[in-house]
Amino acid sequence: MVWCDTGLFFGVVAAVTAAQQIIFFIIAAYFKFDKVTDFAGGTNFVLVSLLTFLWAQSFFLRQILVTVASALWGARLSAYLLMRILKTGKDERFDDRDRGFSLQFAAFWFFQALWVFLVSSPIVNLNSSCVVDPPMEARDWVGLAIWLVGFLMEAIADQQKFDFRNNPENKGRFCDTGLWSWSRHPNYFGEIILWWGLFITCSSVFTDAMYWSIIGPIFITLLLLFVSGVNLLEESSDKRYGHREDYREYKKSVSNLIPFPPSIFRGIPQAIKVIFFFEWPIYSKQLNDGKLQETLSPAHPQGPYQGQAVQP
Repeated sequence: MVWCDTGLFFGVVAAVTAAQQIIFFIIAAYFKFDKVTDFAGGTNFVLVSLLTFLWAQSFFLRQILVTVASALWGARLSAYLLMRILKTGKDERFDDRDRGFSLQFAAFWFFQALWVFLVSSPIVNLNSSCVVDPPMEARDWVGLAIWLVGFLMEAIADQQKFDFRNNPENKGRFCDTGLWSWSRHPNYFGEIILWWGLFITCSSVFTDAMYWSIIGPIFITLLLLFVSGVNLLEESSDKRYGHREDYREYKKSVSNLIPFPPSIFRGIPQAIKVIFFFEWPIYSKQLNDGKLQETLSPAHPQGPYQGQAVQP
């Protein structure tokens, strides 16, 4: 039997998502255990994707490809983040007082449930659609190609940074190798474009009433730019390395988000960087306010970006 009730699909997804996040919240709060937070989020995407796909029972090629893409992303991210926190031992977003049955900790889990529900909404709309499956067209393949580029970029960037941080020789250094030599946040860029790619593919069969789910890729874009992504890491990096000349040269030479050849990026007018490369003042507030003393670190007397083009 093929199910076509979109409202029912979203009701079930909301209930399942809330239930999973509540269960993990209770476990984490009771044991004051922060190692399952991101695992709970990533696996929730896997559950939502497979649940709606199997429940619909329409099994169109477009649904198969998008469901596999979403589930693969969720499985990889949750496994990677679980491995990383088991290695580091602590989630720095929480201190001891935040890990119990507090409103602050509960708010995190509520927001994570909202994140899963909104970002997965294009997939739920696709899997709940009972229109006759149109042939795959150029738009569908373009969307999937964008997803693949974003997925590989996020996965490679995550692994490169993980390997960099776990190399004792890099103690006290900031990651500026591989993809990180072309973008200061290549993993976030990958995650943003992969969700836009899936939306492009999903929306090829949308009715007008389904286009509201564009809020999914918009939400993840705003989240990573302003809430829990680029802004937080730029601030923490500025505090940690902002007194070092090599770090300041890195920020001048390497794009904030969109990967770009550093030797070219450095010469681009600032106005163009602001408009097209997300190089906004909020991402250098610590440096622009003069809160950090500009000194050269003894560990990097001549950093790799000091007065020269950056090499990938």
